[in-house]
Amino acid sequence: MTASASTPGSAESLDLTAEIARDLIRFDTTNYGEGRSNGETDAAEYVAEKLRDLGLTPELIDSDPGRTSVVARVPGRDRSKSALVVHGHLDVVPADPANWSVDPFGGEIRDGMLWGRGAVDMKNMDAMILASLQDVLADGGAPERDLVIAFFADEEAGGVLGSHHLVDTRPELFAGATEAISEVGGYSITLGGQRAYLLQTGEKALIWIKLIAHGPAAHGSRLIHDNAITRLAEAVAKVGRRDWPIRLTDTTRQLLGEIARILGVDPQTTGPDQLALATGTASGFIQASLRTTTNPTVLQAGYKHNVIPDRAEALIDIRALPGEEDAVLAELADLVGPDIEIVTIHRDVGLETDFSGPLIDKIVQTLGTHDPGAPVLPYLLPAGTDNKALSMLGIKGYGFAPLKLPADLDFPAMFHGVDERVPLDALVFGRTVLTDLLSTY
Repeated sequence: MTASASTPGSAESLDLTAEIARDLIRFDTTNYGEGRSNGETDAAEYVAEKLRDLGLTPELIDSDPGRTSVVARVPGRDRSKSALVVHGHLDVVPADPANWSVDPFGGEIRDGMLWGRGAVDMKNMDAMILASLQDVLADGGAPERDLVIAFFADEEAGGVLGSHHLVDTRPELFAGATEAISEVGGYSITLGGQRAYLLQTGEKALIWIKLIAHGPAAHGSRLIHDNAITRLAEAVAKVGRRDWPIRLTDTTRQLLGEIARILGVDPQTTGPDQLALATGTASGFIQASLRTTTNPTVLQAGYKHNVIPDRAEALIDIRALPGEEDAVLAELADLVGPDIEIVTIHRDVGLETDFSGPLIDKIVQTLGTHDPGAPVLPYLLPAGTDNKALSMLGIKGYGFAPLKLPADLDFPAMFHGVDERVPLDALVFGRTVLTDLLSTY
């Protein structure tokens, strides 16, 4: 579809936020993991040029060739206040064009939405940051406090070549910062016909492991009882079918209590899963935040139809509740048995922060200004962000990429999903809210 000048959301009428997000989507920054990536450098140079246009002095840092992050500091009016890190990531997960109804890297405008890989994860927030900065700095303006603006590489592979690299090698870039805001929070949900906003105040721990099964290599016609693929398949089935128990943290307990209050039900008689499901599409995130999850994601074995291989491997994506990491790994070892080797590929911390303090108060106030009467609720992200790396510097991170969404949009399904898209008017809302926050906090 080619948008015409009279079409809402056409190139001539796009808000700056949508223009930037569209441009960023058109950079194919696919990160395949395990060191394979198309790289972020072209997108990083685009972002850096936008920052220079605002009179800032961005620094581009390469962890490896093609793996570029960008950082710039914006002086605030009151430099005695601690700095705020405002960050996004430039990489995206793979997208198979055969499964999409649009080119995943075309940045297409259709049906009042911007389509493409990264539209919600997270080139939308990258664009909101840049557009909001333009608003804040217009006519000689400045934010209330110093801002550290960061666009990281490699978030989709755990941030090893992005946020963790900068935290480990260039911690001075974040000097004076005590708080951070980034993705997967500040978006609206619908509860019993009422709009509310989820503010991310915690995230589960990340553990990526590999299961390895060994057995004799043999002709495919033989009787082999210790076939490596069979052993692996049995282990993967056990891990994938493990129904982890619900365990409420301070954040999820508070969230469920607020959901029950808004819906007018008794949380003692309405179970956690039932309350989560009452949030509609948001339950895609909320249900997973109530327990550990262990999902098989990749299988690798064999090289010919009539050869039994001597090795089979599976990748498991573990998202453990904060503090349960070691116990989960121990239980998995018991579950798969001693014949299955477990290798930890990547591990990162879980986070949980109180739903209180000046930044929280300001976010709640700002959302209330732009969407009066909509409550703001804390939630635990079942995934992870670059806030994990920043926490190593004592920086408290929150998810706040504000979006006012239609009730029928399955927002969690957009993350790493097919036909990822974001409403154009939600981008305008996000720019306005973020500008307000950065100007006054």
